[in-house]
Amino acid sequence: ANGMHIFDNSNPLQPQYLSVFRHATACDPVYVDGDVAYVTLRDGQPCETFTNQLDVVDVSVLTDPKLIRSFPMHNPHGLSKYEDALFICENTQGVKVFDASNHETVGQKMIAQIDGFQAYDIITLKDKGLGLVIGANGFFQFDITDPAEPVLISNIIAQ
Repeated sequence: ANGMHIFDNSNPLQPQYLSVFRHATACDPVYVDGDVAYVTLRDGQPCETFTNQLDVVDVSVLTDPKLIRSFPMHNPHGLSKYEDALFICENTQGVKVFDASNHETVGQKMIAQIDGFQAYDIITLKDKGLGLVIGANGFFQFDITDPAEPVLISNIIAQ
């Protein structure tokens, strides 16, 4: 909860510790895409207190991760990418979609928002153009082939 730890898992039976990107104590889901890691930090129990934000981290040198930029968020949870779109679950604000074509401006370029429900985590299925979202209200499946216009395909509402 106080950093993103990097391991070499070329031998899955004996992963080797490489480095850590330290941050304040917070809940911190991570999504890695090539040489860039996206880390969402949020407050709340058991996460202690912290500013809600997205950290964009250069991991091109695995033994020396470096912060590219931080962006303020509402209450970010799980995240995933589809092509050049970064999807971030923002709890009561649903899912926000950002243009991730430029790491320096990703948190400033929201291109869509899917709201009306609480969103905790998202998995994107790149080969199918789908976003699978789970939250307090249930499970949602979206067509994300056009990230600026996500389309609800189906949902299972929690009782």
